[in-house]
Amino acid sequence: MRKRVEGVKERVLQCAMEEFLEKGYTDASLRRIAERAETSTNAIYVRFHDKEGLFSAIVEPVAREFLSRSLEGQETFAAMDAEIQKEQVNVYSNQEILKLIDYIYDHFNAFRLLLDASHGTKYSDFVNQLVKMEETYTWKWLDATGAGDRMKDTIPRELYHMMTTSYFEGMFEVVRHEISREKAKEYVLLMGKYHQAGFRAICEA
Repeated sequence: MRKRVEGVKERVLQCAMEEFLEKGYTDASLRRIAERAETSTNAIYVRFHDKEGLFSAIVEPVAREFLSRSLEGQETFAAMDAEIQKEQVNVYSNQEILKLIDYIYDHFNAFRLLLDASHGTKYSDFVNQLVKMEETYTWKWLDATGAGDRMKDTIPRELYHMMTTSYFEGMFEVVRHEISREKAKEYVLLMGKYHQAGFRAICEA
């Protein structure tokens, strides 16, 4: 059995990152990636099977960890006493979102791929997975705090889906515009206040 040359996998991953960022998943070429990495397309197939396998090798660990951290934050909050949930929801949300922003900026290029270069892969619904999670735990929060039945009539699920989608898409604009980490935190917190105020305004209408 031939021994694999050391360093090839790392070079391929780096060159693939550059190619996917420049061309997007659909238009990226394994031939160009191989040329950049000074290896063969066969070396890529042996290590990653195909183009989606190569893309997955870059984004899967980051996407999985981000969703796991998001879920952990939601579960931790849902396990709190109902009165604490009612009083601390905005404070807790802000703390958790700042942690997630740090994770995004620690893996910035992988998130650029997830957000804008994943069309044609299973990762194209990444934002929608976050939206669904947020919707699920918002209804749990409403039920836990005794506002469930009333709020479900006030804010139809379709409307809340639209509101939540706009929040996450807005949040990820800091990545698309390559805003600095500190400014991103500032802007996302301000956007959170904007959405929280809008949520209250609809509830009180």
